Amino acid sequence: MDTYTFHNMTLTWLDGSGNYLDGGTMFGVVPKALWSRRYEADEQNRIKMRNDPILIRYEGKNILIDTGHGKGKLSEKMKKNLGITEEAKVEENLVELGLSPGDIDTILMTHLHNDHAAGLTEWRDGNLVSIFPNADIYVSQTEWDEMRNPNIRSRNTYLKENWEPVQQQVKTFEESITILPGIEMIHTGGHSDGHSIIKLTQNGETILHMADIMPTQAHSNPLWVLAFDDYPMTSIFAKEKLMQEALAGGYKFIFYHDAYYRLIKWDASGKEIIEAVKVSH
Repeated sequence: MDTYTFHNMTLTWLDGSGNYLDGGTMFGVVPKALWSRRYEADEQNRIKMRNDPILIRYEGKNILIDTGHGKGKLSEKMKKNLGITEEAKVEENLVELGLSPGDIDTILMTHLHNDHAAGLTEWRDGNLVSIFPNADIYVSQTEWDEMRNPNIRSRNTYLKENWEPVQQQVKTFEESITILPGIEMIHTGGHSDGHSIIKLTQNGETILHMADIMPTQAHSNPLWVLAFDDYPMTSIFAKEKLMQEALAGGYKFIFYHDAYYRLIKWDASGKEIIEAVKVSH
């Protein structure tokens, strides 16, 4: 497990599954000749992805950012379509760290697409139950509303088996919310209408988790958005604003989907990497 110490916070990336997705869907209208310079593709035009929740240990609390694909939730057809190479090992990772799912205090859901939210629940004795029964689950009100009433586009990823068992644990917010001093969730929209990012601040330094408006380091250009985005112009405007703030302020970035980098800090131009933590496996 890869770990990064950010002052009083310890960040650990858990194994939420690996998969391969079509590069065109992950880079939208950007030509392959451009994006393949930043992120390599295989002979089938697929790119390697991770879906790794981030455990934050801070002020005696255990906090998760998203939850991965889960275990035993995907049919063989879904695994094939998603290019799944391995199922999640989140619970096993927690045991390695001396924790259990019951020790998770808070879960920050950037959004509720299946690759982020399936790990909230599991099948047990024929019933779907919450994996993290003691956790408060934070998500934007907009996202929570759509999760329960998906439209024709979103109904294949907002699945009732991911929300019905945990609905009593959910806490919502509108524009932003401070979870603990130095941990803030901010609603951006874009990738989904209720999509949020997470800002970590310690001793004058900041880390941004841009979730799926910047799923990998190769998506730092504000114009490079996913074909999956429901509102691409919202993604572009949000990312443009955030990148201006972040590059000027010397922020670092962490990732959920990047198969090669856990953390990156660019120079003020956004072109040169001056600090990086690479995926170790």
